[in-house]
Order: sequence, then C-alpha cells, then structure tokens
Amino acid sequence: MVEEELRQIQAQIRACQRCALAGFPIQGPPIFSGNASARLMLIGQAPGRVEVGETHRPFSGSAGKRLFRWLQQAGWDEETFRACFYMTSITKCFPGPNKSGRGDRAPTRREQRMCEPWLIAELTLVDPEVVIPVGRMAIERFFGPGRRLHEIIGGRYRVDGRILIPLPHPSGASSWIQKPGHRALIRRAIVHLAEVRQALGLTTCTRHG
Repeated sequence: MVEEELRQIQAQIRACQRCALAGFPIQGPPIFSGNASARLMLIGQAPGRVEVGETHRPFSGSAGKRLFRWLQQAGWDEETFRACFYMTSITKCFPGPNKSGRGDRAPTRREQRMCEPWLIAELTLVDPEVVIPVGRMAIERFFGPGRRLHEIIGGRYRVDGRILIPLPHPSGASSWIQKPGHRALIRRAIVHLAEVRQALGLTTCTRHG
C-alpha cells in the first residue's frame, strides 16, 4: 500500500544521518508534512531555525507567512493547504545560519545529492499532479541550473507529466521579491495557481480515485 510505503520512507528520513556523518553542520530534525493522497506538492529549499526549533512544520517562520499570503491570494487558506497537500524541501534539515549573519546557509550541491533519493521517493509515492517549487534551489531541481528567476517565475509548465508553477523564495533576506517587475511575475504565478486550483478542483482534500 502506497500510504504505508510513504510512512516507511518518512521514518527513514527521520533517522537519516548522511549529512551529519559527512560533517555538515545541520541542526534539528527533518521537516516535512503530508500523506500519499496529496494531489499537490510544495517543495522548498530547506527548513529554517523556527521550523526545526519551535513548530516542526514546513514554512512556519517569517518566510512562511509571506508564502501563505501568496497562497491565500490563489484561494487557499493556510489550514486547508497544510491539511490537504504535501510540503517538503530539497534538503530536509536546517543547514544552519549563513556565515554573513543574513539568512540561512544554502545547502551545498553535495548535501542536495545526498538528500535527493528522499525527494525522489516522495515524488514517486505521492505522485502529485501539481508541484510548486519554491526558491532557486527547488526550481533548479526541475529546470536545471543557469536559468534566471525572471525567466521562470510567472510561468506554468508541464514537466514529467506534472504541472509546475514556480515561486521565488519568500524570505525577507531576498531582494529579488522586492523589485516591482518581479512582483508582477509573482502576481502572474498566483493567477496560474488560482486557475489550476479551480480547474483541478484543488479546493479541498480530494483523494486519488
């Protein structure tokens, strides 16, 4: 049964020590939420300090507040979105603060590769119809490196049979989201999300048939 397979994978993620054994300064438990019946998956970069230290829920810090304002504009309230859809990230553990003191440290390519099998398992078992990659790292996972955010944000794509609607990282440390032209792209992405929500009936916790 798919749900049981996913629970087993989630238990393995919680017990994973790959990055710690490799010497990376990760902190706190792995953070993700959702079940195998979710028709939409949101994929961020990595959990932050609030997520691992206080709430143990994805996107529940200051960046999450902005993210859920965007999602609310598309028609989802936070409670419904969290209850209905799968939320995970490219790397599952808090990578620690940025040495500059601004924002969190970006997980290295090696960390991303070590965590990649977990994301593949989540995508395979949940098999979402819609994926929302949030932030450059998640976007590059599906579109490859080298693409500029303004070339991607605001579009609706089909990748590996799934609808993808990318969003920028909602962190307050990001200057990208503050530029007027980029805000227009975010608004366009929100329109795509609203349209997909209505077209696919992603208004409640509907299940696979």
